[in-house]
Amino acid sequence: MEIIHLSAECYPIAKVGGLGDVVGALPKYQNKLGHIAKVVMPAYQTRFMQENEFEVVYDGWGKLGFQNFTVRIFREKTNKLGFDLFLVHIAGLLDREKVYGYDDDTERFLAFQIAVLDWMAQWEHQPDVIHCHDHHMGLIPFMASYCPQFRKLSQVPSILTIHNAQYQGQFGWDKLHYIPAFDLWKSGQLDWKGSINPLAAAIKCAWRVTTVSPSYLDEISYKANGLEDLFAQERAKCVGILNGIDNDVWNPDTDPMLEKNYNIRTVDSGKKANKKALCDVFNLDPEKPLFTFIGRLVGEKGADLLPEIFYNALIQTNGEINILLLGSGDPQVEGRLAQLKDVFPGSYNAYIGYNEILSHQVYAGGDFLLMPSRVEPCGLNQMYALRYGTIPIVRRIGGLKDTVIDIGDGGFGICHDQTAVWDVGNAIGRAYELFLDTKRVKEIRKFMMQLDHSWDKAAQQYIDLYRI
Repeated sequence: MEIIHLSAECYPIAKVGGLGDVVGALPKYQNKLGHIAKVVMPAYQTRFMQENEFEVVYDGWGKLGFQNFTVRIFREKTNKLGFDLFLVHIAGLLDREKVYGYDDDTERFLAFQIAVLDWMAQWEHQPDVIHCHDHHMGLIPFMASYCPQFRKLSQVPSILTIHNAQYQGQFGWDKLHYIPAFDLWKSGQLDWKGSINPLAAAIKCAWRVTTVSPSYLDEISYKANGLEDLFAQERAKCVGILNGIDNDVWNPDTDPMLEKNYNIRTVDSGKKANKKALCDVFNLDPEKPLFTFIGRLVGEKGADLLPEIFYNALIQTNGEINILLLGSGDPQVEGRLAQLKDVFPGSYNAYIGYNEILSHQVYAGGDFLLMPSRVEPCGLNQMYALRYGTIPIVRRIGGLKDTVIDIGDGGFGICHDQTAVWDVGNAIGRAYELFLDTKRVKEIRKFMMQLDHSWDKAAQQYIDLYRI
């Protein structure tokens, strides 16, 4: 089976969040199952693009409304990622450093989708599946089905995976002319509440729709940023498949980014060494429990509450805990978190920014990982933490609910019900009490590290879905 994954992100080429990790791992595991999975994404100006060898596989042009654009598609030569990688270059639109955040993102991703469909329509064969990830690829199922320009692809099954339904890519009808010609009687497939909504269009037009955890599929029936009714209408073709993690990349026994490698047998000494190295860098006390946060500093992650949560926790424990944060996002939240370094020197520190190497070191050196999310479709951080023997403190929502069981219920994590200062503070208090029971912590760590959240199971579930 030949599967084409279309995405705005793919680790290690370009990653903003979990989408990049998923698209960087799922195709590799599908190939391991004996299939041919490929990834097609924009050719951003990243280090990966500059430091690797590519060959040109396609030169062409496309049309975005009344404007023509040239297209060049590169293939990475060595297959070093475990799958064929194709990068789409469109001068002036995709050849930028950042993935998102430009005023013309609508035009950028529309041009990408048109270019990819133009290219695929010229193939001598058709792939077995086109797998679209999030709203950036949301118009692919519509255009493949209804634009005569891409008629050759109209019978190729399309799958949409929703990584986060809060982001939908809406734009006004004044930009309808960007989409290649189609029967205007089909315009209703694009519309949702007066706008062209790529995510809604994909939900309507894709052959199957998946969410990245079973619980998230349940949640979007009542919390989907305006798409609740649409999910109710299309529920029969929707399924929740829990994301996995790449055990080749996230393995404390072989991870080259760590101070000391460790496994289930050596977890105590391994985590101690990594914690000391981390605390030395950030001026923290390795004898105290180390609470960590890794992620985007946005409201969905509960980041706006973190300054108050941290302040209260450090006051209430009389500085008997350490807190280390790694993340970036809302400038106001960044500023408040940075200010706490002056208030609690020696007990609190923060790295504002993105640092892949440091994230591995924090998972290895931390005792606890905080995830007080308001929205968490799947969450990968808690699975990385489990793999590295770091106890997750999570809100019972989305994929967090599917992967973490509270210690009070015979499980291995600390769970709470609200994204609220008092509720997270109570969870931190429970975690501090747990830390003092060293025997139980050791038992929990060894149990967590044996849990299997690899992509093997999920990759097969997707293959089974494609065949329906």
